[in-house]
Amino acid sequence: MNTIARIRPWLAWTLWVVGLTCIMWCGWVTAKEKSFQVEQGRLLDRELSSPPSIRLASRPAANSTVAPNLIGRLDIARVKLSVMVVEGDDEETLNVAVGHLPDTPLPWQSGNSALAGHRDTFFRPLKDVRVGDEIVLTSLHGELHYRVERTVIVDPQDLSVLKPSVKPTLTLVTCFPFFYVGHAPRRFVVQARRLGAEPRPVDTGSQPRPRIHATS
Repeated sequence: MNTIARIRPWLAWTLWVVGLTCIMWCGWVTAKEKSFQVEQGRLLDRELSSPPSIRLASRPAANSTVAPNLIGRLDIARVKLSVMVVEGDDEETLNVAVGHLPDTPLPWQSGNSALAGHRDTFFRPLKDVRVGDEIVLTSLHGELHYRVERTVIVDPQDLSVLKPSVKPTLTLVTCFPFFYVGHAPRRFVVQARRLGAEPRPVDTGSQPRPRIHATS
């Protein structure tokens, strides 16, 4: 009994330290996400507001196989999703943005372009996406508009959703179930077709700022 009484204060102190550490870590992660999103959003807005001659000189060629680090801004207005997209699908990238899968075409190119994001941060709003929703990807090549054609749940080994397509397609991938504790066993996929063959000019006066709609 005396032993338990001696251990109790130390146990309480240890739990308090662990709890405080977790809170500080979550705060640091959230601050890092927001800082990166704001920085990339400002970079895109600055490039889009520059004179056309400078913008054309700074953007990569549409058929270039070398991807720029900043892909653009992804918006799905109905589910209040707005997030910056950058190149890469490694963990460090996905902790601060939505990532373009390097083995798929860039969004302004033809084919099936795939983007990945975490279900507990940037892609949490995808749980409310419906067929028919409009997706807008704003890039230095212009605005790319898509219409959601289907949502599907697949196993991680099922790569059929990434296969090449004749029509310009945007595929969004995240883990599923959305509220699963631990490593989610399946993948939630949104597939959308591009509306129009060419990107539309960007209206620089009405660009939304990126928002973070969930915390990890």
